[in-house]
Amino acid sequence: MTDTPLTYPATAAEWEAAARGTLLERMGIVLEHISAELTTGTMPVEGNTQPVGLLHGGASVVLAETLGSVAAQVHAGPGRGAVGIDVNATHHRSVRSGTVRGEARALHLGSTTAAYEIVVTDDQDRRVCTARLTCLILREP
Repeated sequence: MTDTPLTYPATAAEWEAAARGTLLERMGIVLEHISAELTTGTMPVEGNTQPVGLLHGGASVVLAETLGSVAAQVHAGPGRGAVGIDVNATHHRSVRSGTVRGEARALHLGSTTAAYEIVVTDDQDRRVCTARLTCLILREP
């Protein structure tokens, strides 16, 4: 184990660079807007499906947790971090093609936790998934 401090991206360009080679890149997640109060992004359905051709529920959760975690990191600020400690999701409808879009809206922005509701919609703006994420705000030594 190393004592090297964790570093977190601060700008959209830094987030894009940090995503290279990670799950975000493999899932095709693109961040659109980043702030502590609202973070949005998209993900293609193609490549993120179950074998029967439906968007995988886990893929929706990956998008949701990504958006909420990015927002929480912005809230945490420089020199601090944020990690998800609880996520839950309700899947409302299936999607077979196109792109899904997620919006993570802050429910609580505290000094030790941040909570978000994330709504994932399809190309027709129909709700596909509703998720809730709670993140712990880390204080780096």
